[in-house]
Amino acid sequence: MKKFLLSITFAFFAITGLQTITHCADACAQQQPSIFDMSAGIKDALLQGTSKSTSQLSALNGFFGNPSVKILFPPQAQKAEHTLRGLGLGKQCDQVILSLNRAAEDAVAQAEPIFVDAIRHMSVDDAASILLGQPDAATQYFRRTTSAQLAMQFRPIIQASLNKVGATKYYGDVAKTYNKLPFVSHINPDLTDYATQQAINGVFIEIAKEELNIRRNLNARSTPLMRKVFSFADQGRKTY
Repeated sequence: MKKFLLSITFAFFAITGLQTITHCADACAQQQPSIFDMSAGIKDALLQGTSKSTSQLSALNGFFGNPSVKILFPPQAQKAEHTLRGLGLGKQCDQVILSLNRAAEDAVAQAEPIFVDAIRHMSVDDAASILLGQPDAATQYFRRTTSAQLAMQFRPIIQASLNKVGATKYYGDVAKTYNKLPFVSHINPDLTDYATQQAINGVFIEIAKEELNIRRNLNARSTPLMRKVFSFADQGRKTY
């Protein structure tokens, strides 16, 4: 009888121990996604973040109504702006600023396919490095891989848009008026390069915000895979 009870006890603990090991293995598997899961999860996040950022910025007032990215007079021309407003040319200055922002909104509508292509060509190692990297690791990746292409894509759109809304004329008139004043340093009337770079900077500012939101806000992780891989990344950061 004793032998029978010992056998049952041993079997119970063996089964319980096996269940515990299995449960632990399952939990560990859930906590540590594969590198392929990391790659797919971070790509989901990047697609979500870039799509949201470009949609917001390309909408009416996406730049003009957003203080974080609103494009103002070029730094070297801000003294001229102040002087011209003092001479009663505030309306012309306002037209220049509005036109710059409308041009950027037009250009950013073309940005999303460039980001999608960069995400598609991202290696699994790149994705893992982004997931476990700095809070702006994805934004820095996009700066490295898309800036030149964005500039090439944006510049003709911005130039056409500036011409369409009269910004080139407004700013040219403003620059010409200012340059006629005595004892002033002349300003360059070419706006296109400046507006192009400011539009690109605005895109990266918004992408960085979305990246940080996904990293910090559980509710911003819209797919199960995103939740899985970013939860793993969260746990890794808590250990340090």
